[in-house]
Amino acid sequence: MRSYWNQIWPPLVAVIFFLGAWQLAVSVFHVPSWMLPSPGDIARESRGNASGIWAHTAATLRLTLIGFPVGTGVGLIVALLLHLVPWLKRALYPLLILSQNVPSIALGPLLIVWFGFGLLPKIVLITLVCFFPVAVAAMGGLAQSDRIMMNYMKMAGADKWQIFTKLELPGSLPSLFSGLKISATYAVMGAVVAEWIGADKGIGYYMLLQKASYRTDRMFVAIVIIVLLSLVLFALIALLEKWLVRWKPRKTS
Repeated sequence: MRSYWNQIWPPLVAVIFFLGAWQLAVSVFHVPSWMLPSPGDIARESRGNASGIWAHTAATLRLTLIGFPVGTGVGLIVALLLHLVPWLKRALYPLLILSQNVPSIALGPLLIVWFGFGLLPKIVLITLVCFFPVAVAAMGGLAQSDRIMMNYMKMAGADKWQIFTKLELPGSLPSLFSGLKISATYAVMGAVVAEWIGADKGIGYYMLLQKASYRTDRMFVAIVIIVLLSLVLFALIALLEKWLVRWKPRKTS
């Protein structure tokens, strides 16, 4: 518990200090609320409009929880194929890098043209955002297996499948979870961008509505919800990592 508190209190103090400085600056300099609302205004608006924004939050969460597993699965499949087939990795890995130079918001209109306004183009967009961190992290972890242990297993008569399941795959888990944490935060962002392009509900759609009416306070409420969803997904992945990768030595200060 003491170690957990030592990790929590520095960012907590920094957040409290930042919010206090924000509130003070808005009050002292009399910044109009339509330009920059204070944290107090944002908190009051979130309480007053809780029922209205919950439906949008649920829609974004549903979209994220569908797209994130799909993107993770695609990333794992790509990583395994490129790891097990070296010539395929040499041919496709540069293309994977190039694919990330295209902004996701630029692909949105094309996906709408190809797949319509339903759920499919949104899932495809989230998948394109999420799969790359998982694929790169998994390939890096698989490639960094202990060579000495691999030689021992080969001398003991282990085949490629045994080496993969007993050595390479377990050894890649720390790197894989690093990619999953990044991908989890990208999934929420991808869901919001997908809702910007075409949706009738969701946090992204809610932000567009509030932008049109200059409700900056409600836009900040949406931003806070996006941050909280990302943090919750990140924390769940971290807990899963702690449960699965028990053999990883802990860092001591």
